Amino acid sequence: MKCWKCSEEIKLRERIEIHADCTRCGAALHCCRNCRFYDPEYHNQCREPMAERVVDKERFNFCEYFAPATDFRGAERSVAKSDARAKLEALFRRKS
Repeated sequence: MKCWKCSEEIKLRERIEIHADCTRCGAALHCCRNCRFYDPEYHNQCREPMAERVVDKERFNFCEYFAPATDFRGAERSVAKSDARAKLEALFRRKS
């Protein structure tokens, strides 16, 4: 698993404790941004339909469905989305 904030490699033991934080940057590890269900494009930014809403995705939470993300896609997904939007705008830009 990697830290959502600094991409530090985190060695997983049995489970992530609720108040665990990154040794490099101090960011919360048991948070939405580090969960495999986190997806900014879904309702409440979570792919788990039974999970309760968490307002601050970067802070510790008590979500019972938390599962560490083994492949960190959050940053790459937002970059790809902005690149796609820029290409579309360039394609449909009016020519003067």
